[in-house]
Amino acid sequence: MNHLPLIIKREYLTKVRNKSFIIMTFLSPLIMIALIAVVTYLSQLNNDKIRTIAIFDESGIIKDVFESTNHTTYNVLENMSFEEAKALVKETNAYGLLYVDKVEDVSKISNHIKFFSEESPSLSIISDLESKLEQKLTDINMQQNGVDVAKINASKIRINIGQESFEGQKTSKIDSVMKLAFGGVSGYLLFMFIIIYGNMIMRSVIEEKTSRIIEVIISSVKPIQLMLGKIIGTSLAGITQFVIWLIIGSILMLVLSLVFGIETQTPQQEIMQQTMATPELSTHVQDFINAFNNLPLVNLIFAFILFFIGGYLLYSSFYAAIGAAVDNETDTQQFMMPIIMPLILAVYIGFFTVIEDPHGTVSTVFSFIPLTSPVVMLMRIPFGVPIWQQLLSLLLLIATFMFTVWFAAKIYRVGILMYGKKPSYKELIKWIKY
Repeated sequence: MNHLPLIIKREYLTKVRNKSFIIMTFLSPLIMIALIAVVTYLSQLNNDKIRTIAIFDESGIIKDVFESTNHTTYNVLENMSFEEAKALVKETNAYGLLYVDKVEDVSKISNHIKFFSEESPSLSIISDLESKLEQKLTDINMQQNGVDVAKINASKIRINIGQESFEGQKTSKIDSVMKLAFGGVSGYLLFMFIIIYGNMIMRSVIEEKTSRIIEVIISSVKPIQLMLGKIIGTSLAGITQFVIWLIIGSILMLVLSLVFGIETQTPQQEIMQQTMATPELSTHVQDFINAFNNLPLVNLIFAFILFFIGGYLLYSSFYAAIGAAVDNETDTQQFMMPIIMPLILAVYIGFFTVIEDPHGTVSTVFSFIPLTSPVVMLMRIPFGVPIWQQLLSLLLLIATFMFTVWFAAKIYRVGILMYGKKPSYKELIKWIKY
């Protein structure tokens, strides 16, 4: 394959020198950071908004339940009628009015509580009000029935089952979340990489085919060399673009937070800081750290690289074959579904099967099937997969890629010289037999 390096170099340089490629390489991070800045700014506006909720309690039971916070102010209305309370809330443009009717039996009060507002209230606000009311009214109901609430609260026992392997390795429920997160991110990256750069390979083949340049190229290069060169060259261009995105994105995020002074701290980060400041909750942070340390990081890194490359090359060969078989992107739709479905199936199996039973029959079988193994195996590895299973799955993936390249090259060899005819699956089978 003496021409393969030249084809890879040509494909790579053609892609990275393309004006649209250059523009999107530098424009995409700007658009993404701009969206993050806008969302952050709007979130801050929403978080800084102070809501005033009026409380009109004719029962006299719940008026002391609510305490004002930084974002919510509760005003207890007294010495007025219900109609006057509603009029006052409207005049002051308060967020809403919580009305509690007068009842004799606390157990029946749930049907006598209403919330009045001009617009549909926030679901989180209503849920918060319900939670506080339920706690207070439940305690009152138990006290009226002669139950000592203090003793009940003191007698509650919280259970946090410790997890430990027979070898003595301690784990927790957070471990499963960490493992699922790694698999989910890996599957998402692979899925997006295949979609974006697989389509780029397909469009490149279609463009050369329709411009008749391919007739000149094919006279001195074998079809399989040309196809592999396109796949590898486009992959390198995609990796280059991805690295540039990371660099530019990191720089812009730093500029965004330092120069413009926009606070990019998320609510999750605030919760984490509060957790660190609370001794009782600091154990959850320690569990998170232990869960990260329990991950087989070295194995995950190597497996991610190998399965990511193998999965991408496998699906890229399908995209190249589709590009050679059609004359325009409209005709590709009939061939896209069989390619995308295994990826979608792999993601569903990963999230709904691997997390519950990573070593079950379904998870194990699909981690060996080459069309789904790049996603499913990556999601299984954090849960502990024997090396021989990983190697076997990888060998099956490589063997399938070699076989796919072989029959895709046959389609490529015939399809790149076919014009003006919409191919069918029956036609593709004939091309493979040539």
